[in-house]
Amino acid sequence: MGARRRPPWLLSTLDGYRRGWVTGDVVAGLAAGAVVVPQAMAYATIANLPVQVGLYTCIVPMLVYAVLGGSRAMSVSTTSTIATLTATTLVSAGVAAGSDDALGSLMMLTLLVGAILLLARLCRLGSLVENISGATVLGLKIGVGATVAVGQLPKLLGETFDFSGHGFLRSLVAVGEAAASVNPATVLLSAGSVAVLLLCRRFLPRVPGALVVVLGGILLVGLGHIDRLGVDLIEPVPTGLPVPGVPDFAQAPVLVPGALAIAVMAFLESAAVARSLRRPAEPPIDSDQELLATGAANTVGSFFAAMPAAGGFSQSAVNQGAGARTQLATLVTVVLAVLVALFLGPVLSLLPEATLAALVFIAVVGLVDVPQLVRWFRISRTDFWIATAVAVIGLTAGLLPAVAIGVVVTLILVLRELNVPRVRVTTRVGPVVAIELERGLYTANALANERLVLDTVAGLQPPVTAVVLGLQQQTAVSITVLDALEELDRELAQRGVTMHVAALPDGAAEVAGRVPWFAGLERQGRVHATVDIGVCTAGGVQGDVHPDDARDDR
Repeated sequence: MGARRRPPWLLSTLDGYRRGWVTGDVVAGLAAGAVVVPQAMAYATIANLPVQVGLYTCIVPMLVYAVLGGSRAMSVSTTSTIATLTATTLVSAGVAAGSDDALGSLMMLTLLVGAILLLARLCRLGSLVENISGATVLGLKIGVGATVAVGQLPKLLGETFDFSGHGFLRSLVAVGEAAASVNPATVLLSAGSVAVLLLCRRFLPRVPGALVVVLGGILLVGLGHIDRLGVDLIEPVPTGLPVPGVPDFAQAPVLVPGALAIAVMAFLESAAVARSLRRPAEPPIDSDQELLATGAANTVGSFFAAMPAAGGFSQSAVNQGAGARTQLATLVTVVLAVLVALFLGPVLSLLPEATLAALVFIAVVGLVDVPQLVRWFRISRTDFWIATAVAVIGLTAGLLPAVAIGVVVTLILVLRELNVPRVRVTTRVGPVVAIELERGLYTANALANERLVLDTVAGLQPPVTAVVLGLQQQTAVSITVLDALEELDRELAQRGVTMHVAALPDGAAEVAGRVPWFAGLERQGRVHATVDIGVCTAGGVQGDVHPDDARDDR
C-alpha cells in the first residue's frame, strides 16, 4: 500500500525542497525574528496591550500560516495598520486599556477576524476582495500612519498612554498636554533611538535596527539605570508560553464592524506582500489559499491571546533578503520567539516605553506616502481624490469609517466599470455579422448591452439579415439575463434580423436549455458551438470562415 499523499494545501512551500536551502532558511528565520519580535511587541502598545501579546502573535499565527500558507517568504504577525485598527475597534467597543476584559475582547476580535476570512474562503471571495482599489488602501495607510505617528509623540516625550486608538485629533490634543510635562531623559532616549533606526535603515540596511535599539534600551536601564531619571518602563513581561483561553463572546456584537475592516485589510496586506515576494519560478499565489491560511492563523491564534495577524512587508522583505526559500524560515522565527517567551521575560521587562514608541514611529511614518499621492495626482485624478478622501475621513471621522467608505466607493467604481457595455464586431460575411460580448451579462448591465447590440446592428451598412451573438464570456446565466436575450431576439426579429447564439459555455447552456425560448432556438438550429459555425450556418455557407472573408465593421 503506497504512502498517503498529503493535501496540496498542507506545507505546500516545502514541495521540491532541496537540502541546500536549509542554511538560507535558518539564517533568514533568525534575521526575520530579530525584526519581527521587537516590532510586534511595539505594535501591541499601539492598542495599549501588554507587549507579550505582540510576542504571542509571533508564535501561534506564524506557525499556522507556515503550515497552510502558499507564500514561500511571507512572515505573518501583526502590522502597524492591523494594530491601529485593533486599537480603534477596542476603543469604539468601550474596552478600557488594562482592564480585566481587554484580553477577552481582543481574543474575541481576533476570532471574528479569523471567522470572517474563513467564511470568505468558503464563498471563494478571494479575487473579489482583491478588487479593492489601491487608492483606498493608500488613503487608509496615510490615515493610519499620521494617526499612529502623532499618537507616539506623547510617549516619546515621557507619557505612557498611547492615544492612537482614539483617533488623530485626540492624539494631537494629547501631544499638547504632554508638552507641559516633558521628561528630558526620555526625550534624549527617544531622539537617540530614532537616529539609530534611521542610520541603520540608510547606511546599514542588513543590520536589524529594531534589535539594536531594543538591546540598547535594555542595557541603558540595566547598566545605566536611566529609569531613575524618570524614564518609564513597560509593564513586567511574564515568563512562559501563551496559555489557551476563552474569548469574551459577550463583546462579539460591538466588535463585528471592526472585525470586518480588519479582515479586509489583513487579506489585502497579506495578498499584496505574498505577490510582491513571489519569485518567477515559484507557484502562483492562490487567493483562496491565502484566505484559508490567514483565516486559520487568526482563528487558532485567538485562543492564545494573539492580535489579528497579517503578512508584514518589512519582516517578510528581511526574510527573503536573508535567503528564505520556504516557510521553514518562519518555523525558525517561531522557535526564536518561543525561546524569548520562555527565558527573556525578566530582560524584556527592562525595556523603556520610549524605545518601543520610537520603533512604532519610524515604522508608520513611512506609510504617509505623499510622493505616491502626488504621482497619482498627475496620472489619475480619480484615484488621487479617492485616496485623499479616505485619508481625510480616517484623520477626522476615524479609521473604521474610512475603511467602510473606501470599500463602498471601490465597489461603486467596480460596478460602474462592469456596467459599461462593450461589444465587438468580429466577423462579417455578406449579410451575416458576428458580434461578441466582451463582458458577461448580469442583472445590472443586461439592458445596456441589449441596447448597444441593437444600435450596433442598426448602424451597419449595408444592412444585415442575421446576427451571430458570441457569448463565450457568459459562464453563468440568470433569469434576468435570459429574459434580456429573449427581448433582444424579439427586437431584432422586428427589424428583419435573425439572431443566432454561439460559444455559450456548457454550464450556462445547460441552464438556458430549461427555458422555452432557448429550447426553441436549439430546435431551430440557431445555437452553435463556435462563432464561425454560426456564421456559416446563418449564411448558408459550408466549412470554416476564411480570415480574408472577415471584415470588422465596428
